[in-house]
Amino acid sequence: MNAPLNAPTLATVADEAGVSRQTVSNALNSPELLRPDTLARVQAAIEKLGYSPNRAARNLRTRSSHLVGLRVEPAVEDSANALMDRFVHSLVESTREAGYHVLLFSAEGEPAATDGYDELLRSAAVDAFVVTDTYRGNPHAAWLTRRGVPFVAFGRPWGDPSARHPWVDVDGRAGVVQAVDHLVGRGHTRIAWLGWQKGSYIGEDRRSGWVDQMHAHGLSTSRLSARGDDTLEFGARAAQALLDVPAAERPTAFVCASDTVAMGALRTFDELGLRAGRDVALVGFDDSIAAQVCTPTLTSVRQPLEQVAVEVVRYLGRLLGHRPIPDPGCVLTPTLVVRQSS
Repeated sequence: MNAPLNAPTLATVADEAGVSRQTVSNALNSPELLRPDTLARVQAAIEKLGYSPNRAARNLRTRSSHLVGLRVEPAVEDSANALMDRFVHSLVESTREAGYHVLLFSAEGEPAATDGYDELLRSAAVDAFVVTDTYRGNPHAAWLTRRGVPFVAFGRPWGDPSARHPWVDVDGRAGVVQAVDHLVGRGHTRIAWLGWQKGSYIGEDRRSGWVDQMHAHGLSTSRLSARGDDTLEFGARAAQALLDVPAAERPTAFVCASDTVAMGALRTFDELGLRAGRDVALVGFDDSIAAQVCTPTLTSVRQPLEQVAVEVVRYLGRLLGHRPIPDPGCVLTPTLVVRQSS
């Protein structure tokens, strides 16, 4: 049974007692570690608030299985991205070196459903979780936080400044800045942006790199951008629309929010008899396998997923070792891999 939304949590007990969440956890699971006065203060807060820790969550912290749960989403049609494949492989390697293994579980029903997490918590089958889908409105991180379950997120807590869980993310804005600088260095002044809908925090973060750096170079962004879904179809349609203008107004280069969108643009270039890298420049984001094998090969922003996994496991080690985490957020800088398309 899920805890009610207004039920006292580990965090509210910690606030009431004036201690850290780790101290509350120690009071529940390893009281011998605390000074008597601190233990009494925490116990008084627990009694006052009526806090009752989830049994499965307590088992999670006291009975080690050396397993870390990771929920995997179904493959997305009309997409060229296999970003999560790279991340999962890197996470498996990093957790193995730390003495843990990754337990994959599938997403049942709606993407926002928490059924898989709840099932594993009831069985106490894992020691912690890695959460990868931190987009706006997804309840997984908040759901786990309310139950005092240890987890680390790949992706910052967009739109939730009160979040205190550890997370690792990649600086998408910095990656797009590199892409714009690269294209300006090649002589381009009309550089278009093909991005995602306004509701995407990640997409807007990447778009800000294009807007800010274009302005930093004294270049206009007027009528040089399009928004849509992360699909090949959108990339093809948006590139067609931006190129279907008088020659003086056409972009000579495109920066895309993903390799999937870039592949769609590449399809339109082929249909118009244009060759990327010769007639028009093209840059993607994520450095997918498709970017490395298409013709021409695609210049793309590469996320340092190997380092992301290392940092995620570092945070997991601190969580499971009950060690303090002074800075719960880690932002890594991507690199631009230059290929034939630009």
